[in-house]
Amino acid sequence: MKNFKSIQFIITTSFILITVASVFIVSFMLYNKFSSTAEKNADLNIQQVVEQVNYNLEIYVKNMTSIFEVAQDLIHKSPTVSNPILVEQLKSIMKTREDLISIALFTKQGDLVFNIPELPMRKNTRLERQSWFESAVERPDTLSFSPPHIQNLFKNSYKWAVSISRQAAYREGASFPEGVLVVDMNFKTIDELSKQVVFGKKGYIYIIDSFGNIVYHPQQQLIHAGLKYEDLERVLTYSFGSFQDDSNGESKLITIKTVDPIGWKVVGVAYKDEILTTKTELNTFIFWFLVIIILFVLLLSIVVSARISLPIQNLAKSVKSVGEGDFKVPITRNGIYEVDQLSSRFNMMLRQIRQLMDQIIVEQEAKRKSELDVLQAQINPHFLYNTLNSVIRLAERGETEEVVTAITSLSRFFRISLSKGKNIISVEEEIEHVRHYLIIQKIRYKRKFQYVIDIEDEVLEYVTMKLILQPLVENAIVHGIEMMPEEGMIRIYVGIVDDKLMFQISDNGLGMSPQVLQRILTRDSKSEDGSGVGVKNVHQRIQLYFGHAYGLQFESELEEGTTVRIWLPLVRQAKEGE
Repeated sequence: MKNFKSIQFIITTSFILITVASVFIVSFMLYNKFSSTAEKNADLNIQQVVEQVNYNLEIYVKNMTSIFEVAQDLIHKSPTVSNPILVEQLKSIMKTREDLISIALFTKQGDLVFNIPELPMRKNTRLERQSWFESAVERPDTLSFSPPHIQNLFKNSYKWAVSISRQAAYREGASFPEGVLVVDMNFKTIDELSKQVVFGKKGYIYIIDSFGNIVYHPQQQLIHAGLKYEDLERVLTYSFGSFQDDSNGESKLITIKTVDPIGWKVVGVAYKDEILTTKTELNTFIFWFLVIIILFVLLLSIVVSARISLPIQNLAKSVKSVGEGDFKVPITRNGIYEVDQLSSRFNMMLRQIRQLMDQIIVEQEAKRKSELDVLQAQINPHFLYNTLNSVIRLAERGETEEVVTAITSLSRFFRISLSKGKNIISVEEEIEHVRHYLIIQKIRYKRKFQYVIDIEDEVLEYVTMKLILQPLVENAIVHGIEMMPEEGMIRIYVGIVDDKLMFQISDNGLGMSPQVLQRILTRDSKSEDGSGVGVKNVHQRIQLYFGHAYGLQFESELEEGTTVRIWLPLVRQAKEGE
């Protein structure tokens, strides 16, 4: 019976049989079934588009070849190259095609015979060295297509062009000399054929000649500026086909087709993250299919495992409450066997923890009270003895006013020290206490030091722990000023800094070495004839009462003096009746 109620049995059978079988197998089979097919279909689509562009470009090249041959035939049949009829015919050809730039005929020596439109020829063009001219001279029967270049033969005409050239015979009197006929065409039609083809948002088509020169590229300016790179060397090794380019951190599918008969290559560039839309759609479909399956399985599992999860959740909440410090709420025992046993043991542990904590609290409270009482009761009788001796000497000398002042200050000093057994007094009372102490010490030490007390008005509404200023002032007098040959100065300032109450005691005494300063809060520094409440004790009292974020802070340099800051929380005085 216990085995059937165990967590292991119910969770294992529910999740292994339903979740693993339903989700894992179905998702794996669906993805492997269709992902490879989707990628192949995308590759085939790109190849078909590139082939279509290649086909259109071959037709365009054939048309341009036909135009060249028509122009060559008209020149050959014309009685003279200056015949007006020939000129009109060639101009008519130019008007019918917006992609034609010029038609020109040159001698083999590079002299201009005629050109349409009629523009003056530039000097120093080095015509004989241009690729289209050399190709026509070297291969007179072959129609040559030049790489893209700026046609700079004629004045006021500097256009990007592809030159079609071949040797052509023309009539000159009774003879038929051979010249070089060149037809320049721009990229208007090529651009229109190519820019309409896109693969996703980033894919494109570009065209290169057989030497790797770019004939057309939609990002031509970036290519020339060196901001974009195409792997032309690898493209030139292919007549047709495709390869994957992973340069520049992006995966691209490069598809190539060669244009007959000129040897240009049409190159399609498609980014794989965009062209595989079918695969993406398949991934989306599988994702949502799995979501639905998982939701169904989870719903079924919740119904089956409800009797397991609820007791465990209650136990988890109780453990969280214990972690946050609440040891009073017991766990209700219910659910499966393991949870019932765990709840029982946990309740037993809570009872023991509560008993131990109550015992520790009582002991710590007693210890803390005794420590505070001991620390605050350390008033050395030497201080009272020395003060009374000083009063006797004053009386013997007849200094009546100073006797009255000393006795009055001593009375008020002890009255504030006792303060009806209270540990916390107002800032004003603490300042009054240290003021009477300074009056007494000034009478004893006779013009040995002066003092200044500066207190901000806003701090008077706050309270402080009593007997924290006097031990520090005593320390400044005995260890800092008493051994000085000149008169000393003690400054006391009270204000609010960084949302904390700050008491600052500064003197211009002998100061302390770094070694002494480092040990100041780890040893007692009370004087033999002082009040007996040492610096260490003041620091301990503050931290015992307010916590380790508060206490004393020392700064000191030898022969320069010492500054002590006391940091306390801002606690307002309770109004009468509260």
